[in-house]
Amino acid sequence: MDEEREKRAAVLRGCTRVLSQQPTRTMRERLAELAAADGQAYGLDGLPDVYGDGPVARLEQRVADLLGFEDAVFFPTGTMAQQVVLRCWAERTGSRTVAMHPLSHPEVHERHAYADLTGLRSVWPTSAPRLPTAAEVQALGEPFGTLMLELPLRDAGFALPTWDELCGAVDAAREREAVVHFDGARLWETPAHFGRSLPEIAGLADSVYVSFYKSLGGFSGAAVACSADLAGQCRAWRHRYGGQLYQQWPTALAAQLGLDRELPRLPEYVAHAKPVAAALAGAFAGVPGARVHPEPPHTHQFQLWLPYPADTLAQAGLRLAEETGRALFGGWRESPLPGLSMTEVTVASSALEWTPAEVADSAAALLERLSADPGR
Repeated sequence: MDEEREKRAAVLRGCTRVLSQQPTRTMRERLAELAAADGQAYGLDGLPDVYGDGPVARLEQRVADLLGFEDAVFFPTGTMAQQVVLRCWAERTGSRTVAMHPLSHPEVHERHAYADLTGLRSVWPTSAPRLPTAAEVQALGEPFGTLMLELPLRDAGFALPTWDELCGAVDAAREREAVVHFDGARLWETPAHFGRSLPEIAGLADSVYVSFYKSLGGFSGAAVACSADLAGQCRAWRHRYGGQLYQQWPTALAAQLGLDRELPRLPEYVAHAKPVAAALAGAFAGVPGARVHPEPPHTHQFQLWLPYPADTLAQAGLRLAEETGRALFGGWRESPLPGLSMTEVTVASSALEWTPAEVADSAAALLERLSADPGR
């Protein structure tokens, strides 16, 4: 696996154009990026953090201000952040039942930590590949203490509801006397879709989790924005869960850089994702089973489905990158339907160099290599 990763990274670094992911940077390059940051702006001449003060505390306050909350709590991982805040709400509401989507991150990507470690249980308002509606929240046949909404819902294609649909689902939870938590790992990229500011969107919820490496390109890390009272409870449980690390200043600095450099550009990425998705849909229109989802994209990320095995697609894409200097997609994964695979397309800074015509031309070149592959 390491050998394959290194080979792919080397090919990407040699490309003149990369559509769906940034070329992999070395550790030296990432350290140089931190060292080149404006020392005065980020307090580089000050002391590192010790158990969450200094640069970590400054990052927490910045996130709270950006999202319009009293406080925010830094966590080393989003998985820990979600467990802690959902546990705190369970203690406050007296209910260990959380209403969430079956495609939500805690259900699919966290080995059910919320249940196995925190003792919570989930109920599903809907299994449709979208966020639940107000009617579905109202119709849940058993009580729940927290409604968790993932914005955007990554495994449904980075899907978002309309603003009115989101407000309706939140209101329905309030009518059920439940609190609302947003799994907003990628909340940073949603204002363009909703036509609302980050504080307006986050303000619908009682707490919001955000990531510092998804969308922002940081090293790792997350935060939960909430009231000052809840933040104190989260900090106590963060310590119990092993999240009170001695020093985290490199992660905090990388997050600050992401907030300064990537957050202002996300609307541009979201806008460019639409013509990129349209170009891909047109290029693969004659391929049975090919699909861009959703079309148009709700954020700067979307899914592309093609009727080939994942390994075949990966190898054809690698050959395309080696032979033309243009890389289209990242990794592929196969669906339960044999021969059909999916990749997540992320339109970020490197994708802005691509015109729709160039996207279509490279997609056609990929199809040529797929047609010549006997392993299809």
